[in-house]
Amino acid sequence: MAKRRPAILVLEDGRTFPGEAYGSVGETFGEAVFNTGMTGYQETLTDPSYHRQVVVQTAPHIGNTGVNGEDDESGRIWVAGYVVRDPARIGSNWRATGGLEDRLATEGVVGISGVDTRALTRHLRERGAMRVGISSVEKDPQSLLARVRQAPQMTGADLSAEVTTAEPYVVEALGEHRFTVAALDLGIKRNVPRRLATRGVTTHVLPASSTIEQLLATGADAIFLSPGPGDPATADGPVALAREALRREVPLFGICFGSQILGRALGFGTYKLGYGHRGINQPVLDRATGKVEVTSHNHGFAVEVPGAGAGAVVPDQVIDTDFGGVRVSHVCLNDNVVEGLRAVDVPAFTVQYHPEAAAGPHDADYLFDRFAELIEGRALDRRPSEGRTHSKGRSNA
Repeated sequence: MAKRRPAILVLEDGRTFPGEAYGSVGETFGEAVFNTGMTGYQETLTDPSYHRQVVVQTAPHIGNTGVNGEDDESGRIWVAGYVVRDPARIGSNWRATGGLEDRLATEGVVGISGVDTRALTRHLRERGAMRVGISSVEKDPQSLLARVRQAPQMTGADLSAEVTTAEPYVVEALGEHRFTVAALDLGIKRNVPRRLATRGVTTHVLPASSTIEQLLATGADAIFLSPGPGDPATADGPVALAREALRREVPLFGICFGSQILGRALGFGTYKLGYGHRGINQPVLDRATGKVEVTSHNHGFAVEVPGAGAGAVVPDQVIDTDFGGVRVSHVCLNDNVVEGLRAVDVPAFTVQYHPEAAAGPHDADYLFDRFAELIEGRALDRRPSEGRTHSKGRSNA
């Protein structure tokens, strides 16, 4: 086996890890984050929410099942860089159409292998997510470090326009058509409209810059706010759209970045987590049922509600907003981070994690049923004065 080209990984605090080139030879920069999933590396690589992030896989063996043409969550690999410990020498699976390293090289993704990913992950857990550089052309860590510290940070990054669809497209319902949903594409994953399609929902996916008029012109019965990358504090356009949808009482469902957008629309703040949640084994409590779900996560920001400080138990009470009462519906059992919101007086709810489960467990798949039930309930409860201004809560709505 030919000897691999040397490579280095340098974090913005100066910590350096040696390794070997994996994927494309070159240099890349981004935010260093770690993913604890032991499967689903292809879905991770093609998830638009990882745009401008260098992903460290905590599972030691990556590439064992190769890659195929079915598991991509978008049309390309989005990670800025890839870090693995022991890449598979041979990818073996009946569905495989190629090898992982060849795919990385073809798409120009610079990676590094042979890294002590356990030590690197522990460093990120203790110090927090930070900027990083990987290079298989630069030998001097100090020279690479200088460029790492010039790279943009994730805080303040407005990235939806870089990952959204260029043109609207439609994913048809499977079987009998029941409802139409307009999805604002902030970095949507393919499995979201697939899961909706199995419920008889036709999904119109529209660019992130779309207006509420454009979304409703599809004949939408409801609006979906998709996952995506970047800092939700920068997404003023989608927040304004969500507020208008709330005012009109159009049913709303937001996932991950979309959850943060809807949280902001309801008047809550957002903040950056120390190292985020990224993996497929996060325990979340559904307060409505009392059940604990094992869930798929990929987020570095979270919604901040009144009375819930860092690590504090989130109060189970109705919070007053411009659009009536809101409850925290889901909570992460690892660190008490808000994982979902449910409006009491308007048809809207969110979850911070990924019920589309690509990759991940299916514990939260019922949330798509809950969305369909919300739409159906709203259709049965139509009142004559469509488009009225909501008057509950504070007077400055």
